[in-house]
Amino acid sequence: MLYLPAEFPHDPELCYLNHAAVSPWPKRSAEAVQRFAFENMTEGAEHYPQWMQVEQSLRERLAWLINAPSADDIALVKNTSEGLSFVAAGLDWQPGERIIGVSDDFPSNRVVWEALAERGVDFVGVDINASADPEAALIGQITPDARLMAVSSVHFASGLRLDLQRLGEACRAAGVLLCVDAIQSLGAVRFDLQATPADFVIADGHKWMLGPEGLGVFYVNPALRNELKLTQFGWAMRQQPGDYTTASWEPAHSARRFECGSPNMLGIHALDASLSLLQEVGMDDVERLLLQNVERLSERLSVLPGCRLHTPPDPARRAGILSFSIDGLDSGELYAALMKNRVICAARGGRVRFSPHFYTRKEVLDRTVEILTRLIEELEQPS
Repeated sequence: MLYLPAEFPHDPELCYLNHAAVSPWPKRSAEAVQRFAFENMTEGAEHYPQWMQVEQSLRERLAWLINAPSADDIALVKNTSEGLSFVAAGLDWQPGERIIGVSDDFPSNRVVWEALAERGVDFVGVDINASADPEAALIGQITPDARLMAVSSVHFASGLRLDLQRLGEACRAAGVLLCVDAIQSLGAVRFDLQATPADFVIADGHKWMLGPEGLGVFYVNPALRNELKLTQFGWAMRQQPGDYTTASWEPAHSARRFECGSPNMLGIHALDASLSLLQEVGMDDVERLLLQNVERLSERLSVLPGCRLHTPPDPARRAGILSFSIDGLDSGELYAALMKNRVICAARGGRVRFSPHFYTRKEVLDRTVEILTRLIEELEQPS
């Protein structure tokens, strides 16, 4: 696979299938951080204008990733939770309004909405994994008092991928805002704002975007940007951030209005380099190769005795997550045994979660299944 030897020189004994949690960096990202650190050590901030060019490059790459109209629509945030909190705290909620969400979504995309109960706002959770038509289940909760639908593009535990275009069209028709936690899809599969009329899109960079923790993207529909009440203030969120002496100010007209202070310049250099790799490969090929890897794993796992796949079999319902369990075995024990054998994965929802990426070699997938088969036999042996 192109880029693998140069960009992902993993330990040959390592089977890394945990991109849905924290991804390894490409080599170019590590080198970008090394260069940045060395420059800081030897020259300080002498070349800060060039650093700002990297920041602008990152905004442009993120706009490309979601097909946003402009880099001015991109705000750089610390994490997904911060972006979601900007929406929850920024909208002018009225008592009796409802938020439609997913009952067992990742806590970041539940807690922030449930906390609005003190303002008389009701969070209605839908069990999408138990429905044959999850979009219909969500859309069926749209009522006259529904204000916003908050969903994750891909369920963190089951790997269920929602049809965002269908949800977006239904929300638009009903006058309901759509907020998408896209952390489990951006960098894994294509995301197109022009086809998916989402009002808010938020994602951290440390999963499928192959970047560092502590830096993410926050998109707001430009028509709504000024309607979000600002909750953080500082020098950087002003329209003229370089003017330090003026007594008057106004929030930036761009999405920078949500960035109150100094940027995470170290993370910016890393994430910009990571996204440059995704751009070179192209998201069409990233998605194609990733889905091939998930399908290969699925085929190999499905023939193991007692293996239950909990991620939908339809490729249109998948992204990079494959969730499974083995009848008669405790998934927590199996997860611990896999990790001990350097198969890096996750335990989510009472199951084991594998999450390869586009660059993951077939040899790694096959070796993972071999290790898993051996561990199943060992764990099934009476003690």
